[in-house]
Amino acid sequence: MSRYVVTGGAGFIGSNLVRSLLREPGARVVVVDNYLTGKPENIHEVRDGIEVLEVDIRDYDDVRRAVRHADVVYHLAAIPSVPRSIENPVPSHEVNVNGTFNVLRACTEERVRRVIFAGSSSAYGDTDVLPKTEEMAPRPKSPYAVQKLIGENYATVFYSCYGLETVTLRFFNVFGPRQDPGSPYSGVISIFMKKLIAREQPTIFGDGMQTRDFTYVEDVAGLCRRAAAAPRSACGRVYNAGNGNRYTLNEVWETLNQIEGTNIPARYGPDRGGDVRDSQADTTAARKYLGHDPQYSLEEGLRRTLEWYRASLTVEQPALAG
Repeated sequence: MSRYVVTGGAGFIGSNLVRSLLREPGARVVVVDNYLTGKPENIHEVRDGIEVLEVDIRDYDDVRRAVRHADVVYHLAAIPSVPRSIENPVPSHEVNVNGTFNVLRACTEERVRRVIFAGSSSAYGDTDVLPKTEEMAPRPKSPYAVQKLIGENYATVFYSCYGLETVTLRFFNVFGPRQDPGSPYSGVISIFMKKLIAREQPTIFGDGMQTRDFTYVEDVAGLCRRAAAAPRSACGRVYNAGNGNRYTLNEVWETLNQIEGTNIPARYGPDRGGDVRDSQADTTAARKYLGHDPQYSLEEGLRRTLEWYRASLTVEQPALAG
């Protein structure tokens, strides 16, 4: 029987990972969250099958107690926002850097077998070459990107210096059910979903031709689990956790209109500070060493996500103009 700890388990990606872990017979899943960005409702339906610890990862003693007896710790807790890190960098640094150090230190002391760390493709910044490979020199453009880069460097060092098995997954643009559309820092697809259901125009910052490697959350959860099961030889490294494709924001909005049978034009606003222009993952290493095998196309992921939002959001839909 395996004991898994998911920090940030009430968040968007974390809550989807928790559900994936619960499919394993006999798995014991512990969620660590302080609800700074996570939500209790994200884990409400599985609450009886998990243990929930309301812990702030900035508190080392609480973190150490939380990871005790864990086989694998999935460290997803973070303040995951580029704009928020620019506007208010101190809390982001405390959570994303100090909190990550606490988790790695606690896991070392408690002899946890492996830590899967949620890195970020934002560490790459803008690159002249696509797709982005793990060998490229990082060029972070925001405090958040720097913080995630520090975290993955710490993960690598804890492996080389202390023998803690670590695998860093650089998440690209993850989307899917339970992504909060209500925050000004929300992912673009969650905002698109809310606007589409409400029959409202979304605002795209920039010209909409910026590209992203959009990855459905079930594929990310699957890769997290594969990383936990990979041989020790795969540890101490960084892997791209994307789909290997890239789409413009305009293409995503057009695809959603096609799925919904609508024709709602987008509005456009000024470029947003700290944003990367283009992003695409080279997934060769993740496929070779971790067995990464994405199952969901962009369209299929969008359809599944739209179904979830339609069931979850109560929106009065005005009639479309003829």
